[in-house]
Amino acid sequence: MEKYFVHPTAIVDEGAEIGENSKIWHFSHIRDSAKLGKNVIIGKSSYIDAKVVVGNDVKIQNLVSIYQGVTIGNEVFIGPHVVFTNDLYPRAQDSWEITPTTVENGVSVGANATIICGVSLGENCFVAAGALVAKDVQAHALVGGNPARLLGYVCKCARRILDRSSPPGNYELLCKYCNLSIQITVH
Repeated sequence: MEKYFVHPTAIVDEGAEIGENSKIWHFSHIRDSAKLGKNVIIGKSSYIDAKVVVGNDVKIQNLVSIYQGVTIGNEVFIGPHVVFTNDLYPRAQDSWEITPTTVENGVSVGANATIICGVSLGENCFVAAGALVAKDVQAHALVGGNPARLLGYVCKCARRILDRSSPPGNYELLCKYCNLSIQITVH
């Protein structure tokens, strides 16, 4: 007996690893050799490619595409219609070269964002809805726009705690929303 839920319309290829208490919803496709941790939710019509690694306690909303080469940490939120690419020089008939992308723990990616391969999304960063991320995002950074640019810094609870105009340095801040102490380095 499986220790996870797969909707009857979803496809989980043989060889995919699915953690306990995970849920895979309508019309989603989990490819062979994909690895999903515990308590992962895969929303309707999402695609998780071969060799993708997803950590524990991750929520992937509807219509998300995560292609080979992407590694996602724990407690990550991926909003609806997010796309991760995996080839910097795509052609229909020529060679295919996967460029890895890393999503660290606690990251939130808003709806309709596109993450260009080869970047790292730092721990607890927040990518705003509709952003096009083409370069690394540091831990706790809030980025948005096309191309994505720094808008400020967020706490682990995703609330803004520092403005982008803050001078370079190390900051130790107390979040007024969750009372968590956060250390942020502004470059």
